[in-house]
Order: sequence, then structure tokens, then C-alpha cells
Amino acid sequence: MRRACVKTMLGFALALTAGMASAEDLRWKMPIGFGSNLPGLGSPSPWVADMLTKASGGSIEVRVYEPGKLMPAFDILQAVSDGKVPVGYTWIGYDQGKVPAVPLFAAVPFGMKPWAFTAWYYYGEGHDLLQEVYANAGYNVRAQLCGIIGPETAGWYKNEISKVEDYQGLKIRFAGLGGKVIEKLGASVSVLPSGDLFQALETGTIDATEFSMPAIDKALGFGQVAKFNLFPGWHQPFTAQYLLINNAEWEKTTESQRALIEAVCTAAVTRALAEGEFLNGAVLEGFEKDGISAKQIPDEVLAQLKAVTDEVLEEEAAKNADFKRVYESQNEFLKSYRVWEERAYLYPKLD
Repeated sequence: MRRACVKTMLGFALALTAGMASAEDLRWKMPIGFGSNLPGLGSPSPWVADMLTKASGGSIEVRVYEPGKLMPAFDILQAVSDGKVPVGYTWIGYDQGKVPAVPLFAAVPFGMKPWAFTAWYYYGEGHDLLQEVYANAGYNVRAQLCGIIGPETAGWYKNEISKVEDYQGLKIRFAGLGGKVIEKLGASVSVLPSGDLFQALETGTIDATEFSMPAIDKALGFGQVAKFNLFPGWHQPFTAQYLLINNAEWEKTTESQRALIEAVCTAAVTRALAEGEFLNGAVLEGFEKDGISAKQIPDEVLAQLKAVTDEVLEEEAAKNADFKRVYESQNEFLKSYRVWEERAYLYPKLD
């Protein structure tokens, strides 16, 4: 029996090695949208690169390039599509000006929690719709969900936000669809990369900023300048990162390489979410000694933000057919999901 098992295992190993040997060796340069030192947001990228290299037996070798080393973070989609680099790892919400529907795959105000989004993405229409969205916009890429984190904070402010009128005239860095919401409330919104935010906040170029979850925001030093950190992160209940692969490069891959890419990225989704959930509580516990006030946005303000969010989403759906298709698909999934969510989970929800 033992000899038979050993023989079977050796046969499997030889078959796997033969499969890898027949594959074209892929040498991938991978620019990333966030520094690899940022937990949950940037940290999955080197892990993905390392796992693909090791698990493929060298058939796929991935070299990570930190933001700005190979190209600006906001140029990754175009560079991958044009074949200047074979792959990139980024938050695709930055490209909403080029591909209007992609923010729905990146972060949706008052949208799904991470596990609900992954349910729709993997088992609903999400993954296939994303490929169609890129193709319809003329981009030559394949996208694979490859990381996700939980809610961001609602931002760092020098003065507390206690009513929606406080957004009027506020100079703030705010990305994605949430930026369109507070812009409608009179804020002056800009989108700056993470490396520029501390200086912009310190010098008064901006009055406030949102960026990510507490563990990341602490590393970027926002609490040294702005002492009010607001919750909940209504604008980004989830933040999803993707591996973008040039279509021609994807066509070079074998079936086993494709399976490996999908498996590693799926594992990265779990690890990224776990890392953020592990770190954030301890960071919040340290706020008091740092003189930071963690404040909850009043319910009446959240209700007003939700009403404006609904207006923005409907307006975007009216302007773009792909946005409308994705938005309707997510809402259709949520009809049945909420039957489960409202019965099964203890936490409160704002409908």
C-alpha cells in the first residue's frame, strides 16, 4: 500500500513538472499602486509575486516595482493594456474617469461588506462583468480580484464633521464614487497618491483626507496633523485590489498557470482581509495617547449621505450602460442576500 502511494505521488510530481516544463516561462514586471509596506492594501502584492514564482517552479517569475519606480501608480491600467508591462497590481477605482463602471468593482458607498462583495464577484456575475467592462471600454486587459480589505475610515479632519453643511467648501482628498458624493455637497475634491498626502495635509493644500483603514493611515502619519478621525467608512465598506494582466500575456499562459494565478489571487483576498482585521483594533486603542479623537458620524448625517449616494449612483447609471448593468446586477444580488444578512448577523445596518 505504501509503495503504491509513493508511486502515485511520484507520478503526480513528474506529471506536474512535465506540465511546467512545457509551459512558456513568463518573466513579469509588476508595478503596484500602493507601497508594499501598507498592510492589506500593498502587502499582498509581494506575497502574490513570491507565491506565483515558488508554486510555479519558476515557470512564472514576478518582480515587484514600488509605486513610481517604473511608472506613476495612476498609469498602471494603460501601461498593462498597451503591453508596456505584462501585469500590474492596483486599486482600479482610480480609473473611473476612463472606465466609468470600474468603481463598482473597487469600492461602493453604502455598498456591500467584503464577504458579500466576494460572493457576488465569484459566484454571481462580478468576474465576467468586469472583463466585459474593460473590453467595452477598449482596454486590452484581464482582471483578477487579488486582495480586499474591510471598511476605510471616513477620513481625517482638522475640524469635526457634525452636519452635511460642514462639507461645503472643504478641500479634501477623496477617491472613487464617495468623492462624487461629497463634491455634490460642496466639497472641493482632489485625488492624490498616498505619498503626497501628508505634505498636502500639513501645508494646508487640503483640509482633510481619506485614504484607507486605521493601520494604513497611521503609517502615513495623518494623525500628526488632523486629530479627528471619523467613522464609519460609509464611502468604502470594502476596498478591492486587482491583478491586471495584458490579454496577449494571458494567452501565453497554460491551463495550469491560469489555475495557479486564480488560486494565488483568491488566497491573497483572504490574507489581505485577515491582515487588516488583525491590525486595526490595536491601532484604534492607541488613538487616545496620540491625542486623536475617533468620532462617529451622526446618524442623521449618514442618512443624508446615503440619500446623496443614491442620487449619484442613479445619475452614473443613466450616463453609462455598463455602469447600469453592473449596478443592477449588484442590486439584484442584494435583494436575496439581505434576506440572509438581516436574519443571520447581529450588527446594525443603515438601509
